[in-house]
Amino acid sequence: MQKSGSAVWSGTLKEGKGTVSTESGALRDNAYGFNTRFENAPGTNPEELIGAAHAACFSMALSNILGEAGAVADRLATKAVVTLDKVEGGFAITRIHLTLDAKVPDLDDRKFQELAAKAKAGCPVSKLLKAEITLDARLSA
Repeated sequence: MQKSGSAVWSGTLKEGKGTVSTESGALRDNAYGFNTRFENAPGTNPEELIGAAHAACFSMALSNILGEAGAVADRLATKAVVTLDKVEGGFAITRIHLTLDAKVPDLDDRKFQELAAKAKAGCPVSKLLKAEITLDARLSA
C-alpha cells in the first residue's frame, strides 16, 4: 500500500507561502507557511499534521490490539503534542507526547496500560519517528 501527500511552496522561507494536499482529498490546498508554523497564523504546519497522523495511527493500532484481546473500545480520544526544538544545526522534532482518554468496557486498568503501551510501540508512525514518544493513557469508567 502506498499513500501520498503533496506540498507546493513559493517564495522565501519567511515571506513565502505554500499549500498541502492529500491523495484522498481530505486536505486540498491547505495553506501553510512560516507564519502558520512559528507565529500561530491561520493554516496548518508540518508538526500538527504529524501529530494528527500519529494520533490516528496510534488509535487504530490500539483498536486492533484491543480486538485481539477480546475488547472493543466505545471511544479512543488521542491527542499528540509534537515538540519542535532548536538544536545544533537547525530544528528537530524532539518529542511527541500522546494523551489518550479511552472508554473500554470490561477492561481493567493494568491490562489497558499494557495494551496501550504495545500500541505506542507498534504503531507504524511511532516506528517511523526518531523522537522520544511518551504516553499518558486514562481509562474512563
